[in-house]
Amino acid sequence: MKIGIISFAHMHAYSYARAIQQIPDVELTIIADEDPKRGQTAATELGATYVQDYHELLKTDVDAVIVCSENAKHADIVVAAAEAKKHVLCEKPIATNVADATRMIAACKKHGTLLQIAFPVRFHPSVRRVKELIDDGKIGRILAMRGTNRGQNPGGWFVDKQLSGGGAVLDHTVHVLDIMRWLTGSEVREVFAEVDTRFYENLPVDDCGLLLFEFENGIIASHDPSWSRPRTYPTWGDVTIEIIGTDGVLELDSNAQHMTLHSDDRGHATYQNWGNDMDELLIADFIQSVRDNKAPSVTGEDGLRAMEVALAAYESAKVKAPVQLQRA
Repeated sequence: MKIGIISFAHMHAYSYARAIQQIPDVELTIIADEDPKRGQTAATELGATYVQDYHELLKTDVDAVIVCSENAKHADIVVAAAEAKKHVLCEKPIATNVADATRMIAACKKHGTLLQIAFPVRFHPSVRRVKELIDDGKIGRILAMRGTNRGQNPGGWFVDKQLSGGGAVLDHTVHVLDIMRWLTGSEVREVFAEVDTRFYENLPVDDCGLLLFEFENGIIASHDPSWSRPRTYPTWGDVTIEIIGTDGVLELDSNAQHMTLHSDDRGHATYQNWGNDMDELLIADFIQSVRDNKAPSVTGEDGLRAMEVALAAYESAKVKAPVQLQRA
């Protein structure tokens, strides 16, 4: 199987590329990036062909593409890939608005191509174990949840609203919301949020927020998606969820499999992961879906639902009141 990557704007592109290299009979053959320096550097390092225009990549015999461009560019790239009959793994969030997301989903359905959204946390064994325990009724009926995805400010295009669509709330809500939806089998009915910029001066997008959700089945939940981790923090951030049930409580920390390295050369402590690599598990799942021509584990609709909640949080913060979800 031949895979192409479109854009290395997102830092996860390198992780996905290295994951591809671990899978037998799968090859990263070509990289497209509108930034010649960035694209050529990646292609040289990874042993792939480089082209500047992603349309040229789509003319090749790749079976699937991974889209790691800036958020606002996802829609045009994914639609073009669908028209070229290429299966797609798209970095999260799916898009920056509902119209683009629905356009992406419709194009892939029309042309019979898979559209999977990059929510790697779903594939971590610890998250899968929590799902099993909940489905087996080990904690009874879920009453409430508390989630966090607190990370570092990634800078660059992530703080350019025209390219990112928003700041920390859009960037870091979708991961945890996807897990909450998957664990509960329910959709968010209402969002109340406070969103602000407090950690960085003169930042043009939000860097913090506190979101409260009410699900259609009555579960209430909170989420902190803030870019609150300093540059010297041992890792980029976290993904945690506490699930409170009538018969017990589950606490999940998806990044707990690490050692802390104290090094004078690095200048500060860093986490060294010794456990499962979520990105490798994500890529392996996508490749298997393409091989089996089966529906992806995380669909375009999943990406749309998670994005809708993040956008509703922005609206709630703007009107200073709870917002009911209006689904596409």
